[in-house]
Amino acid sequence: MSLSHTAAEFMLSDALLPEPGGARTQRLRLELRSDRLLKFVTVGLPLCLVSLAIARQFSAGSQVSCFPPTNFTGKQAAYVDTACWDSLLHHGSDTEGQPFTKSLWALKAFPYSLLVVAVLMYLPCLLWRCAAAPALHCDLLFIMGELDKSYNRSVRLVQHMRKVQQAGAEPETFWEEYERARRERYFEFPLLERYLGCKQHTHCLVCIYLLRNLLLLLFLAATCLYLVFLHLNIFFQDEFNCSIRTGLLQAEPHIPSLIPCKLPFYSIFQLTSVSLGCVYVLLIPVVLYSTLQLCQWDKGLLSVYEMLPAFDLLSRKMLACPVNDLNVILLFLRDNISHLTSFSRLNALSALREATANKEDIDTVVDFMTLLAGLEATKPKH
Repeated sequence: MSLSHTAAEFMLSDALLPEPGGARTQRLRLELRSDRLLKFVTVGLPLCLVSLAIARQFSAGSQVSCFPPTNFTGKQAAYVDTACWDSLLHHGSDTEGQPFTKSLWALKAFPYSLLVVAVLMYLPCLLWRCAAAPALHCDLLFIMGELDKSYNRSVRLVQHMRKVQQAGAEPETFWEEYERARRERYFEFPLLERYLGCKQHTHCLVCIYLLRNLLLLLFLAATCLYLVFLHLNIFFQDEFNCSIRTGLLQAEPHIPSLIPCKLPFYSIFQLTSVSLGCVYVLLIPVVLYSTLQLCQWDKGLLSVYEMLPAFDLLSRKMLACPVNDLNVILLFLRDNISHLTSFSRLNALSALREATANKEDIDTVVDFMTLLAGLEATKPKH
């Protein structure tokens, strides 16, 4: 008999979870996987493209190729290229023969506008990191710690039940006391359950998360519209007529009124804008999917923890409208599930409960542990 008691004690002591150290604090993910993907693409892609565009400009030497008259010297031709690149004005005439000028300055500013796009795309991530991440970090640490402690309390409760039974208490009296404790909810964890219930009535995290995705959608749409504007107005203008009759050269008769010029890097800018616009259009459904996650509950996590005694957040219909801070916390708990040791234990026990013949004998993890500890001989059936 003592050997069986010792084996049961070892089994129960092994079932206890170790106390979490500081590693959990350092490795918590405060961004969802989809959000990290969006940040990497929306911020990294324009930075990569602008580096390629700027490298192409500086490696090509002259930014514009003009065709001055043949009597111009080399220095005069270089001056024409520099003056036309500085002005970037196209001089033409409409169908009625009226002259007009069109500024192509956006071509010069296009690589640097991609830097502005990258900064704008990082602003929603910065908003989440500064406004919501600290509070979310504290919530996750508290809830994950309490969930693991709740599992440990259940195991320690079974250890105490074994000691009480070994002390010589009458089996019927012992189990009657156990059933009365279950009915009167002596085994509940009010701090954790009430804290999760309070998070249903707060909307700080969910408002910041919705604002983050709304800003991201706004910046994606604005960037796409900006690229469409460039294509419709400028990116089909790879050749233009430049006038250098300004300043001291305005009265020179041997200088032609207009000089034809061509932009050698036009195709690079066009390819860059098309690729960036296509990727951003494809990312809009990803942002919408991340936002729509808040419209349904992740009940898989809480349903596993209903094996804890008196933890019935789902069965008591406490989960109403999913657009609240509790749903956001559940999403991040799912993303940090590898740091929640009790989840894997309870998930395995839930699977074993489904495979057990007498399912009515196992309601909670305490019931399961009593069976493993050898207390099922005199346990009444529910």
